[in-house]
Amino acid sequence: MFPPAAGAAPSHPQERWGVILAGGEGVRLRPLTRAIGGDDRPKQFCAVFGSETLLEQTRRRAALAIPPSRTLVALTERHERYYRPLIAGMPPHGPLLQPQDRGTAAAILYGLLRVATMAPLAAVAILPSDHYVADDGVFMSHVATAFAAVQTRPELVILLGIVPNSAETEYGWIEPAAPIPSTALFRVRRFCEKPTPAVAELLLERRCLWNSFVVVGAVPALLAMTRHAAPALAATFSTARGALGTSGEPSAMRAVYGELRPSSFTADVLAARPANLAVLPVTGVQWSDWGRPARVLSTLAGLGIRPEWADRLEATVEQRPTR
Repeated sequence: MFPPAAGAAPSHPQERWGVILAGGEGVRLRPLTRAIGGDDRPKQFCAVFGSETLLEQTRRRAALAIPPSRTLVALTERHERYYRPLIAGMPPHGPLLQPQDRGTAAAILYGLLRVATMAPLAAVAILPSDHYVADDGVFMSHVATAFAAVQTRPELVILLGIVPNSAETEYGWIEPAAPIPSTALFRVRRFCEKPTPAVAELLLERRCLWNSFVVVGAVPALLAMTRHAAPALAATFSTARGALGTSGEPSAMRAVYGELRPSSFTADVLAARPANLAVLPVTGVQWSDWGRPARVLSTLAGLGIRPEWADRLEATVEQRPTR
C-alpha cells in the first residue's frame, strides 16, 4: 500500500507523529450541521465559521508542532464524499480509513499500529477534530511541552487538562494527584465524566481540570496501555498487524472491524488509570468541546460572531414539536 516511512525521515525516538480523530458521526451536533450544509454530514466536515472545516482547522493547528507528512487522519469510509476533497495531497499513509466507526479506542489503536510500522519508537499526539481553540500557537506549545516530557520520560502517557473557568457539567474532568518532580506534570488521581452541578462545583474548587482528550505518548507506552486495559480489542487488531502497509490492509481491516464492538478510549483505556498516566495543565487559551449546538453558538457569541446559518438553526429548533 505504501513504503515504510513514506514521506517521512528515518525513524528515531524523538520523531513526532499525530493522529487526528475524524471518524465519528457527530449526532448531537446534527441540527447545526444540517443548518450549515443542508445534509447530515458529521461536524468535522463543516465550516462552522470562516471557510475551513473543523478538520482543516485541526490539521492546520497540528502542523504547528507535527510535520504534516507525519500526521494521520482517522476517517470512516461511509463519509468519503465529505472527506475526499480534504485529504487531497496527503501522503499515502496519511488517511486512516476505517470500514466502520467503532469508537475512539479502535481509531486510536489503528493509528498507533500504523505509526508503529513506520516509526516504532516515535511519540504520538492524539487530537480530536471537533474542538474550538482560540489560540492555536499557545495550545500547540503545550502539546510541544508534552512531546518534550515524553522524550525524557518515554514511559509516561500525558493528557492535556484545561484549567477550567466554570463548573461545566457536560465535560469530562481530571483530578490531578501529586506533581511529577522536575516536570510541569501531575499524576492522575481519577476521572469524572459529566458530573452533576454540585459535583462540578466541587471539582472546580479542588482545582480539577477539563479533559481535552488530547493525549501524547510514545508508541510503545500507548500500545502497552491499550493492551493492558483492553486486551480483547488489542487481540483483535493483532490478527491484522502483518497486513499493515500492504495491499492486504483494507481487507484485513474489514475483517477486524467486523468483529469489534464500539469502545471508548476514555472509558475503556484511560479510566483504568494506569500508573504511568500524567496530566499537563493547559493555561492561557480559550478552549471548547463543540459537542452541541448551544455550545457552538455561545462560543461564537463570545467572539462577536453570528454566522448566517444561525437563523436557520434557530428556526429549525422553534419548529420542533413539543410534547
